[in-house]
Amino acid sequence: MEIRTVFMGSPDFALPTLKYLNKAYNLVGVVTQPDRPAGRGQKMQSSEVKILAKRLGLPLIQPFSLKEESAIERIKTWRPDVIVVTAFGQILRENILNLPPYGCVNVHASLLPRWRGAAPVQAAILYDEVTGVTIMKMDKGLDTGPIMSQRKILIPKQITAGKLSDILAQMGADLLVDVLPKYIQGQIQPQPQQESQATYATRLKKEDGVIDFNQPAEFLARKVRAFHPWPGTYTNFEGKRLKIIKAHADENAKARPGKRYIVENKPALGTAKGLLILDEVQMAGKSRMSAEDFLRGAKNWINSEEDDK
Repeated sequence: MEIRTVFMGSPDFALPTLKYLNKAYNLVGVVTQPDRPAGRGQKMQSSEVKILAKRLGLPLIQPFSLKEESAIERIKTWRPDVIVVTAFGQILRENILNLPPYGCVNVHASLLPRWRGAAPVQAAILYDEVTGVTIMKMDKGLDTGPIMSQRKILIPKQITAGKLSDILAQMGADLLVDVLPKYIQGQIQPQPQQESQATYATRLKKEDGVIDFNQPAEFLARKVRAFHPWPGTYTNFEGKRLKIIKAHADENAKARPGKRYIVENKPALGTAKGLLILDEVQMAGKSRMSAEDFLRGAKNWINSEEDDK
């Protein structure tokens, strides 16, 4: 039986799944987000999925909303047996969910029902020691559908969200390799999620990256990793934004929240518990640099009367 598959996805997290589907199934169409302005020049930028889909010669649409009749009709003409969704970025309504005979299958970057929503990788680095991927059959809720399979991984101590996302993206594609054929053959029956265990990771905004020195240093060090590469973490120094690229915590140091220090020949910032020691930073309008190089040029790091909040 030749399974007609449609894929929906947008960022680079979705690429391993798209590559797998293109090799293993009759991939009859791809749906991704529209081109959008990005960067300082606000030039129109295509999604990573669009770039790969065009290179593979796959049929492609980019609706602003799946409520558009033209998008729905195009998907219907593809006659999908199953739709696979990975980090697509739009909510699917029942007219799409119920279209393919095998429904819509989602690759999600958490151990559902923990961390439903748009930023599960960041949330896991902030709060957990273990994360993983989930394959589920989608329903009309936000990541609420029944679970087909999961795979776990310990979160490496110093990993950033960008690197963990890459690992989970490949894990998700690998798990789909095992799960999708068994699901289609009726060997897997999706199981309901435990609603009482559900948590949510809402979409991040740029302003979420501001450092709050009334939080403990260990949490802030996690935040630096969790928010790299986006939205990033930052504070202010001499009226300019200071982006924190890498940092680590000294939980045992005594410090006043927001006060500047020098530790290990590096700039450090007091928190509610311990010191956040900066390892790599970037001043607004300048290139990223080691904390030691930054400190050589920041003559007023501990002399300024105004601590950064």
